[in-house]
Amino acid sequence: MNKSWTYRLNVLLFLLPALLLFCTILIAPIFLSVRDSMYSFSNFTGSDRVFVAFGENDNYLTLFSRYLKDGSTLNTKYIGNALVTAFILAALSTFVQLPLAMGIALCLGKGIRGERAYLTIFFMPVLISTVIIGQLWFKIYDPKGILNAALSAMGVDKSIFGWIQSASGSKWPFTGQWLAKGFGYTALIASFIPVLWQYIGYHALLMYAGVKGVPADLLEAGRLDGCTEGQLNRLIIIPYIKPILRVSVIFAVTGSLKSFDLFQTMFGRDNDPAVSVPSMLLYRFTSLSNEYGLGSATAVILIVLCFVFALLINLIFRNRGDKVA
Repeated sequence: MNKSWTYRLNVLLFLLPALLLFCTILIAPIFLSVRDSMYSFSNFTGSDRVFVAFGENDNYLTLFSRYLKDGSTLNTKYIGNALVTAFILAALSTFVQLPLAMGIALCLGKGIRGERAYLTIFFMPVLISTVIIGQLWFKIYDPKGILNAALSAMGVDKSIFGWIQSASGSKWPFTGQWLAKGFGYTALIASFIPVLWQYIGYHALLMYAGVKGVPADLLEAGRLDGCTEGQLNRLIIIPYIKPILRVSVIFAVTGSLKSFDLFQTMFGRDNDPAVSVPSMLLYRFTSLSNEYGLGSATAVILIVLCFVFALLINLIFRNRGDKVA
């Protein structure tokens, strides 16, 4: 056996334990979920499995049917509303959270005084448990919480409440119940604020590291050519850190699709379809109603969506921005 094959065999042997662990923890459960999504069963051991795939009781058909068989009764297992919520959350994370994080990274990356302290402050929410953050903001949004008290102290509470009621078209008066049903996307926007607050520092830190990695000679060449700070950001820094932007976009989109703990903490008690996310339905199917087939189908849908979006984002960023031309 020549040295080349010996080297490859040694590499394979060293990688084998990690590969086996990876397949056991990640790959195998995916295939098991695909298999279980073809069945209907309520026993965790699967002893009462009934094959329902491609029939009228197909789990995927159940999840994507807005109405029951009678055509008039809403299907409480419908996943469409939860997917729309997740997509809106992903769009807000991509087009609101990431630009703000980019602005913070660009400001701090230019070497302002106390930049490390600012980075630490922005990153601190990432270290806090999401459940704790959910409880914290649940108290903030309480009708008797600090948010309504602050609005009342500034004398703008009635005008804001009236605008929200008219914008939502609700016949019920809005009196500061930010997480309540029936006021359009108010609850969803309110739930995005904690997400923004928690993860903006994470993305800002990634982008800050990229900004600090831009070669100084490129920036100096741009300044010698007469570029303003805005042009340096747009023409040199942002194109240079596009690989990091790709990672942030993937994290923001897939994280929105998989979000659970914050929404469960803030809205789980109400089971409001307007603010339900797919992971909450998965939890309800598997842990509350013992519908493991539907839960497995929901998990498969999430896996497919995360994979498809990650692939699309990689295609969008393909062969672009690895380095400045």
